[in-house]
Amino acid sequence: METDKRPPVGGGDGCLVGVIRIPVKIVAVLVVLPVRVAWELLVALGRAVHRHVLGPLWAHVLEPVFRGLGWLLATLFKLVLVWPWVGLWRYVITPVGRGLAWLVRGAYDRLFAPAGRLLSTYVLLPLGRALAWVGRGGLRYLLAPLAKGVTWVAWVLGMALFVWPWVGLWRYVLVPVGRGIGWLAVAVYRYVLTPLGHGLVWLAVALYRYLLRPVGLGLVRLAVALYRYLLRPVGLGIAWLAHGLHRYVLTPVGQVLVWAWHVSGRIAAALWRGLSWVCWVLVGWPASRVYRYVLTPVGHAVRDVWRTARAAVREARAEVRRALFGAPPVEPARSRARTLGSTTAAGNTPAPEISLHERQG
Repeated sequence: METDKRPPVGGGDGCLVGVIRIPVKIVAVLVVLPVRVAWELLVALGRAVHRHVLGPLWAHVLEPVFRGLGWLLATLFKLVLVWPWVGLWRYVITPVGRGLAWLVRGAYDRLFAPAGRLLSTYVLLPLGRALAWVGRGGLRYLLAPLAKGVTWVAWVLGMALFVWPWVGLWRYVLVPVGRGIGWLAVAVYRYVLTPLGHGLVWLAVALYRYLLRPVGLGLVRLAVALYRYLLRPVGLGIAWLAHGLHRYVLTPVGQVLVWAWHVSGRIAAALWRGLSWVCWVLVGWPASRVYRYVLTPVGHAVRDVWRTARAAVREARAEVRRALFGAPPVEPARSRARTLGSTTAAGNTPAPEISLHERQG
């Protein structure tokens, strides 16, 4: 029979993958499995605590307490910060404001408005007309010539103080000084700055041509050679090493860890089910049997014995009381038959009442 020489599906893993996978599986079973089991136990414990302790505590204790505190704080807030100001505004400020507005409106309508109309009609208007007549006459015959003289004097003083000094300063000082500074600047530019600028330009061109350009070309060639013969081979080697590490080390290790995690989860679930079954078999089922077939009959027997003993104690107490204090008055025995919904014996008539004098006689 000819052997199948076709390559395995997926290209094969190789011996390196097998050598790495076996120790990783061993480590996963010895480390990941206990961690997963402990995790499952902690999750089950947390769920049980939340269901039987924290949930009822919140629902029956903390939530009513918080609701009561919220209602109490809201009531205190309204009582301290809302209701006093609302009552002050509604029952104090608003009536007082309305009363003041009514008082001011009445004073204006009945006092200030008539007084103002009288004052304006009989005092202010005649006084204004008189002052206007006096002002027109004075302006025409007195103030106009005086104003013209004052204006001429002010113009002369203004020219003497604010115009003529600045005109003389500009004409006889600033213009000659400015012309001299301009001539000096032109001479400096022509005979100093221009030759110095030409020399600096020539120096910069020579520096670029004979120093910076050769050095720059040498640095560029050095960078190209460094990239071509050092950085590129090193980068390709690092990329090949990273690709091989990812393909032949990290990928198998990750697959094995995922497989171990799923397997540990299944094993933990199986262990939990087995532990639950063992606990039920060893504790739950025997406890239920003991409760049903031992404790329940014993409890019933203890209850019957207790009732019998209590009835006997009551009868002995009644006998002792009868022996010490005598028998009480005999009442007719009640019939066993009772009416529906009543504790009175059917067909019984109440015994006749016996007074104290008849009993003593």
